[in-house]
Amino acid sequence: MSVGSLNETPRGSRLHIAIFGRRNAGKSSLINALTNQEIAIVSNVPGTTTDPVYKSMEILPVGPVVIIDTAGIDDVGELGELRIKKTIGVLDKTDLIILVIDPGQEVGEYELNLIDKAVKQGVPVVGVLNKVDLNPDVKPVELENKLGISVVPVSALTRQGIDNLKKEMIRSAPKDWTAPTIVGDLIKPGDTAVLVVPIDLAAPKGRIILPQVQTIRDILDNDAIALVVKERELKKALAGLAQKPKIVITDSQAFLKVDADTPRDIMMTSFSILFARYKGNLETLVAGALAVDDLKPGDKVLISEACTHHRVSDDIGTVKIPRWLRQKAGGELYFEWSSGIELPGNLEQYKLIVHCGACMINRKEMLHRIMQAAAAGVPIVNYGVLIAYVHGILKRALSPFPDILRLFDEKQVV
Repeated sequence: MSVGSLNETPRGSRLHIAIFGRRNAGKSSLINALTNQEIAIVSNVPGTTTDPVYKSMEILPVGPVVIIDTAGIDDVGELGELRIKKTIGVLDKTDLIILVIDPGQEVGEYELNLIDKAVKQGVPVVGVLNKVDLNPDVKPVELENKLGISVVPVSALTRQGIDNLKKEMIRSAPKDWTAPTIVGDLIKPGDTAVLVVPIDLAAPKGRIILPQVQTIRDILDNDAIALVVKERELKKALAGLAQKPKIVITDSQAFLKVDADTPRDIMMTSFSILFARYKGNLETLVAGALAVDDLKPGDKVLISEACTHHRVSDDIGTVKIPRWLRQKAGGELYFEWSSGIELPGNLEQYKLIVHCGACMINRKEMLHRIMQAAAAGVPIVNYGVLIAYVHGILKRALSPFPDILRLFDEKQVV
């Protein structure tokens, strides 16, 4: 992502709204009506949508969202079962569900099961009674009583009721869905934040990586000053400032040099630690770092990334982290790697999960992954927290977060 794209909200920071329903209920037509574009393929053939389709858009006053079109929850056959599994998997990254109902179709087990799963995961559901242009006498009250959710009558074809649906989406959207600010609560207007950005070989030429871009935008949104330097220029930049900066934020690969060059009276942390809080749960990930001390030769470790990217020599996930963990364990460890939309099954087999900074997934999905690890009884840590810990500077990197620092000290004493 280029600096020129600062005004574009990344998908991982958007409210995720998923459209569920039976085959041919009009899900794809509805997504086209909501976006006012021909985004999804519309067909009378059941099962046209086979994989989730994502569309970024803006719904005021909710703001930037991702609309997800899914396959029918009543799909059939062997492939149909796989599609349903993918469809239900969308729940793990969804903040709001739109359940589309065709008045000509029976409503029952599929819808009730979906609503039950959503309730258990704390995801609000809005019902949509579609095709009212063809069924003007059908009333939503009976469906509301049967399903226990609000139901809005619409016609995706004529756009009747679409504005009412948007209002209901706004009303039902989680009020606290927004992730914590990246750094805005640590700075005041007029403060200076120094960002140490080594030129990452994995980033496309002429660009810097997404967490760095998002952090710059967050600083600007909070009326503070962002000063960006490479690691070799940090000491000179600090000496040239008339007033010391409020915080220095570094890429994890420059942790040791930045720690040495930053005076102790200036807060110092990393992009990855900020994202551990922004996209996940910093306390849990710090506890995961402490679990590194329990690794023994022969243990199995999962290294997981939420996206795929070009691997470079001395890659952080496949080379550096395995090397550091072997050193801590005092012997050989067995590593497995995963990337993409979900964690592998049988997490119980691992002694530790090391996750990337999660810049390409939303907060709900990262929290779901953390909960999956907890359910399996496996500690989880992210790249930046781990790197700070194995280099002995996690305590300093947690200085902006006194509550987490206190818990870290308490756990170390235990």
